Amino acid sequence: MKRIIVDINHAQSRIALADNEELIEFYIERPKDKRIVGNIYKGKVENVLPGMQAAFINIGIEKNAFLYVKDTLTLLNQQDRDEDELPPINQILKRGQEIMVQVIKEPIDQKGARVSADITIPGRYLVLMPTVDYIGISRRIQDDHERERLKSIAQEIIPSNMGVIIRTEAKDIEKEEFVQDLNFLLKMWEKIDYQYKLVLAPRALHEELELIYRTVRDLFTKEIDEFIINEKDHYKKVLEMVDMISPTLKDKVHYYKEDLDIFSHYHIRSQIDEMLSNKVWLDSGGYIVIDRTEALTVVDVNTGKFVGSINLQDTVLKTNLEAAQEIAKQLRLRNIGGIIIIDFIDMKSPQDEEKVLSKLKDALKKDKTRTNVLGITSLGLVEMTRKKVRKSIGKILQEPCPLCNGTGQVLSIDSILVEIDEFFMRNPHFKEEKTMYLHLNPHIALMLEQEEDHSLEQLENKYHMIFKIVANDALSHDQVRVLKHE
Repeated sequence: MKRIIVDINHAQSRIALADNEELIEFYIERPKDKRIVGNIYKGKVENVLPGMQAAFINIGIEKNAFLYVKDTLTLLNQQDRDEDELPPINQILKRGQEIMVQVIKEPIDQKGARVSADITIPGRYLVLMPTVDYIGISRRIQDDHERERLKSIAQEIIPSNMGVIIRTEAKDIEKEEFVQDLNFLLKMWEKIDYQYKLVLAPRALHEELELIYRTVRDLFTKEIDEFIINEKDHYKKVLEMVDMISPTLKDKVHYYKEDLDIFSHYHIRSQIDEMLSNKVWLDSGGYIVIDRTEALTVVDVNTGKFVGSINLQDTVLKTNLEAAQEIAKQLRLRNIGGIIIIDFIDMKSPQDEEKVLSKLKDALKKDKTRTNVLGITSLGLVEMTRKKVRKSIGKILQEPCPLCNGTGQVLSIDSILVEIDEFFMRNPHFKEEKTMYLHLNPHIALMLEQEEDHSLEQLENKYHMIFKIVANDALSHDQVRVLKHE
C-alpha cells in the first residue's frame, strides 16, 4: 500500500511518502524557507568573472545568483556543446545586461542560488523547454516501442524551435492528454514571456507551485493507492487540481479528520524522529553512522550486535549488503547531497566488493535525484555523489548545538580541572584568598560534584583554599568563571 500523507498547519507543510507504513521520502516546507528552485526571474548581470567562466546575477533576493557559462547555451543558440568549446563568458554577458534566468539550485549556507538561462516549465506529462529544440524521454520508460510512440507524438505537436522532456508518467497516455498538458504549458510560457518584456529587472516572472501542489503534479501517480490530507481547504484545492490533470485519481484523495496526529495514525511519526539520529540500526543488528561535514558526508558501517552464523567473511558481506540498501534509503529520505564517502567493513574478496557496489547502485535507482557511484578507492572507501538541489532535512529541522557550537564535543571534566589549575597559575595574587567561587554550567557543576577522583579537593589542597561551585545557566559547557564572590 503506497500512500502520500500530508500534514498541513500554519507553521509548515510536511509530506510523507510511505510504502506499507515504511517511510520512503519526506519533504518539508516552511514560510521562511520557501523553495525558489524552478522560479523564473528577469535578472540583471551584476558582475562577470572571466577567470571562473561565471557571472553574478541580481534576481531581487538577498544574495546575487551564480550563472555558469555552461548554463548559457540558450543565449548562444546551442543545444549541446562541450564546456571547453564555449567562448569566454565576457563575450556572452556584459555587466548591466538583462536576461531571463531560472533557479536550478537553492541558496545553501553562504552560497547564493545557482541559475540557468535554459528555461524549463514542468507539467504533468511533459517538461516544456521553450528556448531549446530538443526531445528527451525519461530513462524510466524502457520499452523501445513506447519510447518511439511518445517521441512520434511529441514531434507532431510541439511548436518549432521548442523542446520537451517526456516524463515517466506519460507512459501509455493518449495523444489528447499530451496536447492538453502542452497547451497548458504554452499558455504559461506566453504569460512569462509577456511579463519579461514588460517589467524591469530584477523581477520574479514565475513562481513554482508550493510543496503540496508540486507533490500532486510530480508524485501522485497511478502507483499511489491513497493521498491523505488533514487540512480541508487544501483538500478541496487538491481535488480541483487532480480533476484537471488526472481525473481517474480523484477517488484516491481522502480528507483526514481524526483527532490523532496524522503521522502517528499511519505509524510513521517514530520514523521521522529516527531520521534525525546519526546512527541507524540494521535489522541484522549492525548499524550505520552518518556524519556531515561542511564539504562532504561520511557513512560508516559497523557489524554492531550481528555476529553471523557461518564465518567472518559471510558476516561482513551480509552486513555490507544490508547497509548498502539502507544507505540508499537514508540519502533519499534525508535529502543528503554533494560528495558522499562510505566506509563499508573491509572485504577481502573482490567478488564481495562487486556484490556490495552492485547492491548500492540498484538501491539508488529508486532515487529520482541524480546519483553517481564512482567506485572503491585504494583505501577501501566508496566514493559517490548525489545532486544537491535543496537543503537536507537535517539542515531544515536542526541547528548547531549552542553548547558545543555544532562540534558534537565539549570539554571533559579533566580538561575543566586543568583550566582551573592554569587560572591560578596565571593569577598568583589570588592565592591569598581563603574561598573562591567556581561558576560553571549546571550540567558541569553537577558532574564535578559527583566526580569520584576528588581532583577538586586536590586543587584545594594545592592552593590552600576552599572552592564553592555555583551553577550558572548563562555559561556554556566549556566556560569557567572564577570569582571572589558568589
